Amino acid sequence: MDVWRLLITPPATGAWNMAVDESILETMGSGKASPTLRLYAWNPECLSLGYAQPFTDVDIPRLQAHGWEMVRRPTGGRAVLHTDELTYAVIAPLNEPRLAGSVLESYRRLAQALVQALNLLSLPVQVSENSVRTRKTIPNPICFEVPSTYEITVGGKKLVGSAQARRKEGVLQHGSLPLSGDLTRITQVLAFPDELSRNHAAERLLVRATTVETALGRKVTWDEAAQAYISAFKSVLALELEPGSLSPIETKRSEELVRGKYGKNEKNRINPK
Repeated sequence: MDVWRLLITPPATGAWNMAVDESILETMGSGKASPTLRLYAWNPECLSLGYAQPFTDVDIPRLQAHGWEMVRRPTGGRAVLHTDELTYAVIAPLNEPRLAGSVLESYRRLAQALVQALNLLSLPVQVSENSVRTRKTIPNPICFEVPSTYEITVGGKKLVGSAQARRKEGVLQHGSLPLSGDLTRITQVLAFPDELSRNHAAERLLVRATTVETALGRKVTWDEAAQAYISAFKSVLALELEPGSLSPIETKRSEELVRGKYGKNEKNRINPK
């Protein structure tokens, strides 16, 4: 079995979380980091935008009134409100067999591990492949209302939202598993032409997506979900996961990325370079 590093990091700000993912990816490119499965959470609540998502999708006064942060992800996709969730990140070199091939091929392999993790939580999830053409023809600012390739659903509703970035340094795929809470909260901080449109978006979201607690009928703790992910990645991907921590190089680079990129408001308005 191959050995990957397992990182379980404490809840952190959106800027720090995105900086850590990118710093690991950069360090991987220089050969100074092992393939990594990182599990984490967010504090305080944070709205993340996809790499190319228009900044105009956000209602800034409403966001500020709620006291929520905002960050732009290095991956694509649409807006996600990070709260009451488990977030995973897989970061590995381009030649890692489990992520080799096309984006869709690597998505499919990782989806198998995600499905097993949710099965361990007694969730009867399914994977359905949606065409790229279908995804691109749906204009919507909310990640969990937009179909994705190898989408993981339960009872016909989306449960996991994932996105991937490929660079010369390697591959970063991360995604959100909403454990509990009101999914419609995100509509309160996005821009809509009127309140009727906002209410309709909230109604559609509840039809389209769900949380672990709603689907299962009981609360699942972050630790419980994390252990399911760890077990599934080990068995499905034939891995040994060795607990580790950020290296001094990764920590220093994360701090630099917070100061110069992810923590700067103007960088959230445009595609960060």
